[in-house]
Amino acid sequence: MSLVATLVLAGGVLLAIAFISAWWRLDRRAATQAGGSQAGRPTFGAVVLGAVTNFFDTLGIGSFASTTAYLKFRRLVSDELIPGTLNVGHALPTIAQAVIFTTAVAVAPLTLVSMVAAAVAGAYLGAGIVARLPRRGVQLGMGIALIVAAGLFTMKIVGVLPPGGAALGLTGGLLVFAVAANFVLGALMSLGIGLYAPCLILVSLLGMNPIAAFPIMMASCACLMPVGSLAFIRERKYDRRTAIGLALGGIPGVLVAAFIVRSLPLEWLYWLVVVVVLYAAALMLRSALAREPDPAAVVP
Repeated sequence: MSLVATLVLAGGVLLAIAFISAWWRLDRRAATQAGGSQAGRPTFGAVVLGAVTNFFDTLGIGSFASTTAYLKFRRLVSDELIPGTLNVGHALPTIAQAVIFTTAVAVAPLTLVSMVAAAVAGAYLGAGIVARLPRRGVQLGMGIALIVAAGLFTMKIVGVLPPGGAALGLTGGLLVFAVAANFVLGALMSLGIGLYAPCLILVSLLGMNPIAAFPIMMASCACLMPVGSLAFIRERKYDRRTAIGLALGGIPGVLVAAFIVRSLPLEWLYWLVVVVVLYAAALMLRSALAREPDPAAVVP
């Protein structure tokens, strides 16, 4: 194993340990302040969901949109808890992906580090805002986020993404723009818009080799999701049982996809995801726009 690979592996392990420790500590503190504790053991369905969504995430489909659609269809998690559940539950599997893939492409260190740092800062700011949003605000935001995700999926299927160039790094104004854009993408992660496809479009438009998006987006997500998750855990704006299930199932799903399956013909599955995500977006927006009952009209 090379020195770089060893450092990436060590960094990933330390990040995972730090996240688990902070998760446990903040969760206990929040439960104590609330005068109780959340349900503990994850369901078998949540573990399977984590395995399936992270398996396909590793193969390039993404996990946020598909997880959101399933949780919404089955009504397993309250709408306002879905963003936090996604970020907390998929954080550890994403760290595993980053450890596996970031050593494959030698992106310029300044470009990689600055874009990752910007995404982390955006996620920290965005998670703090989303964790305090009322249910209707989260429903509207996630409905729009799902429509954007469906659009990005469609662009990927029909092959209209920009071809990109050959560069593996950016300088000057292009680097500043890329850093600012990744800050926004990190913030949008808090609402459930996955960073993978937008980051691929960004680096390609700026003339970079599209393959450079992989270490940038995976390292960004691996660093920003644990940071952003802390706000959701602190505010108890996530479903603990589902998040634990996603994490437990997600890591084996990543390993199977990365080391055993490696690739699949996924075009048909992309179209299925587009249809499912659009339907979930319609449900989320319908819930957001539905009239809430008048409290004065409720007879005790």
